[in-house]
Amino acid sequence: MKVFRSKLAAGFTLVEIMIVVLIIGILLAIAIPNFVKARETSRTQACVANLKQIDSAIQQYMMDNKLSTFTTATQSANGADIGALGTNALTLGTTPYLRNHPACPSGGLYTTNDGTTSKPTCSVGGTHIMPQ
Repeated sequence: MKVFRSKLAAGFTLVEIMIVVLIIGILLAIAIPNFVKARETSRTQACVANLKQIDSAIQQYMMDNKLSTFTTATQSANGADIGALGTNALTLGTTPYLRNHPACPSGGLYTTNDGTTSKPTCSVGGTHIMPQ
């Protein structure tokens, strides 16, 4: 009596599956660092844009009130009101100079500085430098 076997059994061999997993691993090893770098670049650009907004608001406030310097202030929390205490607040009062409370995407705090020689800064590692 003859036993007839069907053609080869359908499916993948262990070697084929291991090769596919290896290729996926190589692609991930290339892609993940690029995604991390793109995310950090985006955060840096958002922070610099916030610093430009703060600087513009300080300059406008100083011109409107005929001031030569601005009282330095630091945010109390990320996204909180920024501006000096008292009458120099940039987002309080009848004429807000910032429409929203800027928040550093990396969790830092913004400092206004004096508005003349030193520009606003971010507390995150001092890496976000205000371009001139």
